[in-house]
Amino acid sequence: MPALVFLVPGRLETPTGGYIYDRRMAEGLRRLGWVVDVRQLDDTFPYPTPYALEHAARVLAEIRAGATVMVDGLAFGAMADLVEREASRLRFVALVHLPLAADIGLDRDTAARFEADERRALGAASLLIVTGTATLPLLDAHGLKHERTVVVEPGTDIAPLAGGSAGDGLDRDRLQRAPLRLVCVATLNPGKGHEILFRALAALPHRHWRLTCAGSTTRHPATTERLRELLRAERLESLVTLVGELDATGLAELYDESDVFVLATLQETYGMAVAEALARGLPVVGTTTGALPELVGDVAGLLVPPGNVDALRKALGTVLDDAELRARLTAGARKVRERLPTWEQAAVGMARALALVTHDE
Repeated sequence: MPALVFLVPGRLETPTGGYIYDRRMAEGLRRLGWVVDVRQLDDTFPYPTPYALEHAARVLAEIRAGATVMVDGLAFGAMADLVEREASRLRFVALVHLPLAADIGLDRDTAARFEADERRALGAASLLIVTGTATLPLLDAHGLKHERTVVVEPGTDIAPLAGGSAGDGLDRDRLQRAPLRLVCVATLNPGKGHEILFRALAALPHRHWRLTCAGSTTRHPATTERLRELLRAERLESLVTLVGELDATGLAELYDESDVFVLATLQETYGMAVAEALARGLPVVGTTTGALPELVGDVAGLLVPPGNVDALRKALGTVLDDAELRARLTAGARKVRERLPTWEQAAVGMARALALVTHDE
């Protein structure tokens, strides 16, 4: 049967999009009959400590010659020396969610170092798998194009329809009386656009809404502190709640009581959180990045250019103020949810990609 060693920096159970993708792919491949050996690297990648690199070297050295080794991109591009050294005996597959150098908020020197190291590492890979078509131009922009590149997009779980703040999401009279419930699911970091979202909400003529932001507040502390200061300055503290990371039950409850999903993200390779919201039948106000235009289409939400506070303000105001439009978008989201790809389909796509370089044991 086909076998794979899968190297992941940090805990596979980490509740962020990239780790969820990694975990679901490992689970899906096993259901398809693969032997998947997940090994944990140090969580300091992509800024590895000397210990992290020493540990990664030991892990690689223990893998038998000829094995197929898929490495999450957070680590792969930051361990170029090790990859080059082991490439003669291991078949490396680079799983790139986003090129390291393309991460928003990097200083010029760090981006240049990431770009050079990742170029070397990818040059030693047998296969490059990316998680969204939006990654392809980013690879080109950073000189990271690979002759064997396959796109394997995420899947989505089937989920119950959100009841909304009115109980069923479409009770217009109730929605007019109670504040609309907005939800944003994203780690608080420079790329997710929370500052843009908060500024757009602050500029609305009324405050008949409440926003709950689910996502880690500790992975980028400087961003979290800056956002808390902004909420205080704009007097939004009573309207916006930062709840941090939620487990599956907490997140399901949050989705169920929400009316609209909002995400001002500056850059996505796909947009897993948007797909999850659509699976709940929630309309989306977001940005035209990643796969969001394909996921949302013309029927399930309003999308604006990334970084445009005024355009986002107008879109939010339109959806919040127009109950009939909101009902149409909710109905559109419920239609879209029926055609979202599943994780089972995604795992089949991953198996086909890996079969290009993997042989049965």
